[in-house]
Amino acid sequence: MLPKFSSKAFLAPMAGVSDPALRLQCKQMGAGLVVTEFTNIHSIIAKEKQLKENMKTIQEFIEYSEQERPISIQLFGSDLFALEQAVKIVGPYFDIIDYNMGCPAPHITKQMAGGALLQEVNLTQQIFRTLVDTTKKPITLKIRSGVTDASRFLFREIAEIAENEGIQMITFHPRTVSQGYSGNADWDLIKELKEISNIPIVGNGDISTPEDAKTMMDETGCDYVMIGRAAMGNPFIFEQVNDYLNTGSFNKYTFEDKLDSFFDYLHLTKKFKIKFSNIKSQAMRFTKGMKGGSQLRSKITFSKNIDDLEKIMNDASTNTIIK
Repeated sequence: MLPKFSSKAFLAPMAGVSDPALRLQCKQMGAGLVVTEFTNIHSIIAKEKQLKENMKTIQEFIEYSEQERPISIQLFGSDLFALEQAVKIVGPYFDIIDYNMGCPAPHITKQMAGGALLQEVNLTQQIFRTLVDTTKKPITLKIRSGVTDASRFLFREIAEIAENEGIQMITFHPRTVSQGYSGNADWDLIKELKEISNIPIVGNGDISTPEDAKTMMDETGCDYVMIGRAAMGNPFIFEQVNDYLNTGSFNKYTFEDKLDSFFDYLHLTKKFKIKFSNIKSQAMRFTKGMKGGSQLRSKITFSKNIDDLEKIMNDASTNTIIK
């Protein structure tokens, strides 16, 4: 059974972005569910073997904190035996196991993973069955509408199979794999999926503002919304969406607030082993749209360590260019 979610706005899994510090920050700002960066099932198996030899658990490889719960881990990969092994390894640690059939990146689709699986009906059915049979934890699914424009209704059959096999929730990004992130997400397809499904549907794609989240829910009837790019460097979006859905209004945040928020993020990173290059990239995202932001980002590029970065951001927060 799915856990109870504290709000209707979820944080999307994003490679190199949804690290444990950002997830925790988004959780604190009101995200009802956070999802790990997607993880290769073969990496989980290889890493677990290594860790076991050193008396360590998979938590060393996929870091998270108890405060993030309920937390979902997103897996990709289509080898059924490896999938079963990976699920047995991660199942005890996570509240939900999410399966990725939406990633459009060529290096993923070439491995018969991510969005490429939408056209493999038989294999997909076996994957769902393996997932559901291997663990008592709820299994959820992330999909796109199809692979190309000509196959953009593949989601109908996949969703039906998913529901029949015991998948408990579907996150739907209504773009095709070949679209990547270009063009517009076709929210009408979310409405269609909601109408033919008996399980919760999470709408995803082109939510940039609290108003967008409400519009998507009103127009499609989806149960929840998942926010990706709009949450980059902007954990406030969850509080804003929740407030807007509940009261029709929300707080606006200044660039000073965003910088303060970056320091909160930086403080949280100390609990985890996050690569400095990733922290630097997060710093760039927190400065997006800021007056003088491009100069600030070029300084961030040259920072060599956390102390450098902290000094640059401190200077920025006392500097009049952002006042």
